[in-house]
Amino acid sequence: MTKEKIVLAFSGGLDTSFCVPYLKEKYNADIITAIVDTGGFSEKELKEIEEKSKKLGAIKHYTVDGKSNVFNEFITYIIKGNVLRGGVYPLSVAAERIVQAEEIVKIAKKENATAIAHGSTGAGNDQVRFDTAFSVLAPNIKIMTPIRVLGISREEETKYLNKKGFPVKSETKKYSINSGLWGTTIGGGETHNSWQDIPNQAFTQTQPIENTPNDPETIEIEFSKGIPIALNGKKMAGIELVKKLNELGNKHGIGRGIHIGDTIMGIKGRIGFEAPAPIILIKAHKELEKLVLTKWQQFWKDQLSNFFGMALHEALYFDPITTDIKALIDSSQEKVSGKVKAKLLKGKASITGCKSPYSMMDKDIATYGEGTLLWNGEEAKGFCKIYGIQSLLAKKAAEKGAKQK
Repeated sequence: MTKEKIVLAFSGGLDTSFCVPYLKEKYNADIITAIVDTGGFSEKELKEIEEKSKKLGAIKHYTVDGKSNVFNEFITYIIKGNVLRGGVYPLSVAAERIVQAEEIVKIAKKENATAIAHGSTGAGNDQVRFDTAFSVLAPNIKIMTPIRVLGISREEETKYLNKKGFPVKSETKKYSINSGLWGTTIGGGETHNSWQDIPNQAFTQTQPIENTPNDPETIEIEFSKGIPIALNGKKMAGIELVKKLNELGNKHGIGRGIHIGDTIMGIKGRIGFEAPAPIILIKAHKELEKLVLTKWQQFWKDQLSNFFGMALHEALYFDPITTDIKALIDSSQEKVSGKVKAKLLKGKASITGCKSPYSMMDKDIATYGEGTLLWNGEEAKGFCKIYGIQSLLAKKAAEKGAKQK
């Protein structure tokens, strides 16, 4: 009789390590592990995770490079949409989970697996993201969530693994860190208290302000149709450009932040984050948009981009509305091409200049100040009179109505 095959989304951490022997024993199944690298692992770490999987009893392990998919499918739209959750957080995790789920499903189908498993608990957003993506992409494959179903503690997981002959150090980590191409999130410790500062030691990807240079560094970013294509005059692939900007931002202490928001489950959550490249790129891109888009293009695109970010964060990416919104975002970016200068200093990225062949601030078209090429003083006077008419009518109507009471 052929054994059941279970494909497990495997990170090598305690929760997913517990899942390998537990699922193997409970279901008498062959366990296939898979890790999708979205930018948070070194080659050495990926090799160690593969070796750990085999030691725990998995019959096969997959390592998938998901960085290009994260950039092309999601990061580009986060940049083009200027998406910042709560006005501060550039969705460093949500996009990764979709790519990870997509790749896990591909492997499950290739292996003819009867089930897909993940190690999420019943508390956070990731359980919803994975369950939703798996159910949409592979509706005929069972979803298994041992940690959530058992409600097991980390101490109990450690005891189980030790008993099964897989020694685990009894250590308590104060912070839960998730790193990827688009940033690092920090949970635990002081993040659970909305009043407490998050100390420097919790941040691992950016310099504290006191350690950053005293002199500013000016950089130039070039965009083509809303996508960054060059840094300081050097053409770069997206992943390379993001990595380089992360290094520069880290050097100047840029990208640290704290975000309080609503979780998918309906409670408030708080995280620390480090995202140098996202913060710099979104700020630069938004300034370029101001130069080339009309007022109403900016207004409506911002409304829909904000909704797109919410849908991505809250596991609604596969609703057809996101495809519709992406089409509008793409259309809005046809003329968002040009160069932006940013000054990096002491935790801040200040935009000091931008230019574009599609600039609506071109002095040959219109000037701003004492004179203009598009109208004369008499025309301006008439415009001002007409422009205020509705406000005047509303005031007169209110006065008339008050007298009739």
